[in-house]
Amino acid sequence: MPENRLGRREMLGAAGVAACGLTLARCGSGDAKAQPSLKGKVIAKTADVPVGGGKLIEDLRVVVTQPTQGVFMAFSSICTHKGCAVSTPKENIIRCACHGSEFAADSGQATKGPATAPLASFKIKVEGDGIVVV
Repeated sequence: MPENRLGRREMLGAAGVAACGLTLARCGSGDAKAQPSLKGKVIAKTADVPVGGGKLIEDLRVVVTQPTQGVFMAFSSICTHKGCAVSTPKENIIRCACHGSEFAADSGQATKGPATAPLASFKIKVEGDGIVVV
């Protein structure tokens, strides 16, 4: 009787397919928890947001940038392509590691695909040393 064994190649192939499936599921999953109301909340301290860079606030799903000295912006940290989280901004660029999309730190506009839509923005103001959503 023939045995129903998987060879090394088949096992590695199956493991690779499973890993890719998990990665894609994480990237485009619609089961992310709803963002709490941010209105009136201090989401970052001005000293924590470098000029030309930014700060990623993972638990709030917000990225705060300071494209030029004293100018602060806040955007959703969820990429508009497949829903992955973007990384901490550097050199005035917000990048998504999943598929390579890039967004302008001063506007949230998609500057490199595959994303074409801008990141959602939040209206903010500086109160003392805090950045507050209005």
